[in-house]
Parts: sequence; C-alpha cells; structure tokens
Amino acid sequence: MARAKVVKLESQPQKVSWGESYSSLLLGMVVVVVIGFIIFSFARNKGEPQKISSVRNEAAKQEKIDKQTRLGLPKTYTVAPGDDLWSISEKLYKSGYNWVDIAKANKLGNPDVLHAGIKLTVPDVKPKIVTIAAKPPMLQEQEAKAIKGESYTIVSGDNLWEISVRAYGDGFRYVEIAKANNLSNPDLIFAGNKLKIPR
Repeated sequence: MARAKVVKLESQPQKVSWGESYSSLLLGMVVVVVIGFIIFSFARNKGEPQKISSVRNEAAKQEKIDKQTRLGLPKTYTVAPGDDLWSISEKLYKSGYNWVDIAKANKLGNPDVLHAGIKLTVPDVKPKIVTIAAKPPMLQEQEAKAIKGESYTIVSGDNLWEISVRAYGDGFRYVEIAKANNLSNPDLIFAGNKLKIPR
C-alpha cells in the first residue's frame, strides 16, 4: 500500500491596505450623498419658479390697483417673497417708520412674521420722517452724570479718573484736578470732600 504524502501548502497572506479601502468607501459615500442631494433639490424646486412668478405678478397687479385708489380709500398690498413691514412701508410711504401703522391696521400679533401672498390693508396716513436723531442710552447717561460746575463734592466710589472724564471728557486730565486741589496722592480721595474743577 502506498502512502499518500500530505503536502502542506503555505499560502501567503494577502496584504490588505486598510487606508485605500477606507478611502474608497468614504469616496463612494460622498458620491451617493451628492447625487441624492441633487435629485432631492431638483424634485423640490420643480414647481417653485411658477409660484414665485405668479406671486410677483399678483404683487405687480396689486401695486397698479393701489396707485389708482389713492383717494383716501383703504388700499391693500399683497406680500411678496422676502417682504417685511419695513420694506413694504418704504415702498408705499417712502419711509420705513410707517411699518407700525401697517401692523396696527392689520392687527398683526407678530409683525416679524409675514407670509407671501397675504393681503395687507394699507392705512391712509402721512409718512413718518425722523427729524431728531435719538442719542444712544450710554451717551444720555454720560450727559446726566457730567460735571459742569467749577467744584464737585466727592461721593463714595468716586476716583479722580472718572471725575475727570465726567468734567472734561478726558480721564488723563485728572492731573489738573490733583494739582488744583494740592493732592499729593491722587488715589486717596474721600467722600464728602469738595474738589475744585479748573476750567
């Protein structure tokens, strides 16, 4: 009887480059996502241009009607995409400040939210024009605290820098106050003391 020889074949392991495998997988996923996004965008926007153009046409027709009915009769305005009360007010009154009148006339709960296509009643009011620029609150506060006289009584929490800012509008002029009051140490001032403010 012949003995069969068992031959052990050694197979060399194949080297798998994990970096290339993951790169290919990642690239494939990106391609699938991009294609999906393009298809989704195309399907979503398919009917959109017609809506926008029809709303624009309605808005143009409404503007013509409004021009014809300027005899004190209530006017309406059809909201176009991207409109807000300020821009509508500018179109109608040449002043954005009349947005408040439009909001009141239409009893809008939240004037920041307008939907395209709705009709707003436009009240017959005069355009609001700003004649005086309001001062910022910080400037109003500084003017209220300003030192205008030639003397100042120190209160608790004061320092020469702030007193100088209030008196001259320049903190570096604290030196003048210190000299006029013979202060050897400008950091030591006491509540109740009266300072001369040189002018």
